Amino acid sequence: MNSPTGADQRRYILSQHAFSAPPLEPALYIVSTPIGNLGDITVRALETLAGAAVIACEDTRVTGTLTHRFGLKTPLMPYHEHNADKQRPKILETLERGEAVALVSDAGTPLISDPGYRLVRDVVAAGYKVVPIPGASALLAGMVGAGLPSDTVLFAGFLPQKGGPKTRRIEELAKIPATLVFYESPRRVGATLATMAEIMGETREACVARELTKRFETFERGTLGSLAELFSGDAPKGEIVILIAPPEEAPEADAGDAEALLVEALKDMPVSAAAKTVAKQTGLDRNDLYKRALELKAGGD
Repeated sequence: MNSPTGADQRRYILSQHAFSAPPLEPALYIVSTPIGNLGDITVRALETLAGAAVIACEDTRVTGTLTHRFGLKTPLMPYHEHNADKQRPKILETLERGEAVALVSDAGTPLISDPGYRLVRDVVAAGYKVVPIPGASALLAGMVGAGLPSDTVLFAGFLPQKGGPKTRRIEELAKIPATLVFYESPRRVGATLATMAEIMGETREACVARELTKRFETFERGTLGSLAELFSGDAPKGEIVILIAPPEEAPEADAGDAEALLVEALKDMPVSAAAKTVAKQTGLDRNDLYKRALELKAGGD
């Protein structure tokens, strides 16, 4: 890796005007890049990318589109979860030479649902600075456009793809008193919304944000039930952010009332369905109700 030398190699182009980036102190710079609209790049991000000795990126083809658009000449180094162990020492060697390294993801803010935290830990352990360069983020763009409470937010990233772990994860998050934010693949969004509606309730308020910052950006707002129906057909195009409002506060449920409801539900339903129904009625934990329903069923038999 050869570091840029001279002002010409630290230049960037913005609105057809060339600018020279100032020299950077040796550090790992975590640089946010646009999530769709290239106009969302910040001046500070361009100065950092132009002034770094190397840009570590997920895919050199994707980042190459960005560097070409803004006339950047900084060398690109592929850095992703499959080659991280090999490339991490090279990044540390660059820092040791007194040069700056910029880390980018394919889009948005690195480390958000991205494995780059290991590099940050190693850089910090080696005694070098880590400098965040804020910018675009699908998490933030989705949050501010969804129209859901934003005082308490829990970012859950991508859910497990397999049914059992996915269901358990949604159950774990369902009662947290916060707006929940998920990233999801367009080909799985319909099934995911259906599972969320089943576990969290069809009437829970939610929003699906798609193609954020791009030409066909959309915010579909409604309930989990209505959104599950809307996305039940062919997979939509573009990246997806699912946002779910906090659960409504359930009234305090009496254990005796819950047991009576279980007994009544078990007359017509299997154990699992009875536990799910009573959980929705009372707000009590579904797993606890399931265990009690098993005991009641065994006692009744």
